[in-house]
Amino acid sequence: MPKTSTDLARHALNGPTMGTRWSALFHMPGDFETTEVHAAMADAVAEVDRQMSIWKPESDLNRLNAACSGEWVVLPEQLMQVLQAGLAIGKASGGAFDIGMGDAVAAWGFGVAEADETAINIARLARRKPAHDMLELDPANLRACKHAGIRIDLNGIAKGYGVDRLAQTASQHGIEAGLFAIDGELRALGRQPNGRGWAIAVEKPDRHERAPHSIIELEDAAVATSGDYRHWVDVGGHRFSHTMDPRLGMPLKQSPASVTVIAGDCTSADAWATAMMVLGEAGLSHAEQVGLSVLFLPHDQMK
Repeated sequence: MPKTSTDLARHALNGPTMGTRWSALFHMPGDFETTEVHAAMADAVAEVDRQMSIWKPESDLNRLNAACSGEWVVLPEQLMQVLQAGLAIGKASGGAFDIGMGDAVAAWGFGVAEADETAINIARLARRKPAHDMLELDPANLRACKHAGIRIDLNGIAKGYGVDRLAQTASQHGIEAGLFAIDGELRALGRQPNGRGWAIAVEKPDRHERAPHSIIELEDAAVATSGDYRHWVDVGGHRFSHTMDPRLGMPLKQSPASVTVIAGDCTSADAWATAMMVLGEAGLSHAEQVGLSVLFLPHDQMK
């Protein structure tokens, strides 16, 4: 039987962003033209990167970081949304998620430069207050003000927000169901044509190979995984994970091998995955309070 324009066809789109790649998987009628939605998705994630990257000197985030304490800085709406979410999750997590760790991130070599011993010592000895006490937001006027020399880093939340923007863009183009991703952050809209949720592999936390630990089905929800087995630096003969301990201004000394969080949106899932790495299984009470599903994988899963 010949296909008609109403038969669903599988579409897989992707492109570069934030040092990795974005992807979108969905089913639409055979005559659906993907050129426009592909361009719109690429523009959406590029805008997030332009605003929130620490790697782009001209980004709006770097403009905020360069401002003097007490100076109000006008910001674009999307960056304001992410700052609001970051501060809210920081407060709800008791400071376990902290967007004000940019100095430590840079000092330990997870930014644009190599690790620097002098900067590491400064970051470790700094008297820290959480970002939600040091950064004032004025959403009505789209402006922000730092009340100390805080350095903002959004690497723990911006990719998740980028995934949400992919899903929003899809919806604006009439796509009601699909799976959207940047790296290990994913968001599902609706179900697959067979009525099943979208199958997502939770990776085994193994530095030496990529293999699934388990499979979950996602429907109208988002998932993000944070771990200590993919991104690290070697400093003084020791290997340090990229996840910072806000209390110490340095990488976590002890943490789960990975944490996977399911939430209603990917912005929240991304940030809470980092928070749960810091909190460990003690964070389960926080997860219950905010309605998260969390999977902790300990280091013995790597064997």
